[in-house]
Amino acid sequence: MSVPSGSSLSDLPADLPEPVDDGAAGHLEGMRLPPVVLPCTAGSEVDLSTLAGRQVIYVYPMTGRPGVPLPDGWDAIPGARGCTPQSCAFRDHHAELAALRTSVYGLSTQTRAYQQEARTRLHLPFHLLSDTGRALGSALHLPTFDAAGMTLYRRLTLIAHDARIVKVFHPVFPPDRNAGDVLAWLRTQPLPEA
Repeated sequence: MSVPSGSSLSDLPADLPEPVDDGAAGHLEGMRLPPVVLPCTAGSEVDLSTLAGRQVIYVYPMTGRPGVPLPDGWDAIPGARGCTPQSCAFRDHHAELAALRTSVYGLSTQTRAYQQEARTRLHLPFHLLSDTGRALGSALHLPTFDAAGMTLYRRLTLIAHDARIVKVFHPVFPPDRNAGDVLAWLRTQPLPEA
């Protein structure tokens, strides 16, 4: 399915179906991030269990690329569309998140090379993680869905402090508002020690 003429990956159709909270992420709050090591767009590897301080890890299905068709029926899958607007919103709020001593990572099942292209194209000031083998999903039992022969993560956002999940946003809708919702929640929380 191509992106409709006159729109872009940054646009969200007005009639997107809203995902429902089916409880698939209800078990995550309070869990520790597991010792899963993932490729990062920095060229390094990140062991999630060693992350110190406060982190936002937004998990998304896949970032589309200009000129590359989205999977058939993509816009009809609740929560699938909107990875680019979500990433751009975290980009646009990055300074505010940094002021709250909070780091950001995006995470999907796409390869590091795919993630590096998206990070460069979208001018993201934070790094993206690649979980092609769904190791984090297996360890935390993250919700997934299937599209075009791919098993992809359903959109959710984790806030962790010293590698313990303290808040989960799921479902995330609309995706372009997620960064603002995260900021609003963080502003109600004490700042982590410097």
